Amino acid sequence: MGKNVGRVDRWIRILIGLVLLSMLLFVEGNLKWWGLLGLVPLLTAAVGRCPLYSLCGVRTCPVEKEK
Repeated sequence: MGKNVGRVDRWIRILIGLVLLSMLLFVEGNLKWWGLLGLVPLLTAAVGRCPLYSLCGVRTCPVEKEK
C-alpha cells in the first residue's frame, strides 16, 4: 500500500486541519467540538494515505518508479 496523497494535497490538508482545530479555541458552544474533525485531514497528511482516495481510485502523488 503506497502513498496516494501528493505534496500540494498534503499541505492543503494540513491547513484545513489546523483551521478546523482552531475552532476548539475560538468558537463558543457545542459547535466548537466540530473542530475535532480537523484531526482527520492532519492524520491523512501525516500518513500520506487517504482511504477515500483509495476507494475512488484517486492518486495525487507522483507514481513511484519500479525497482
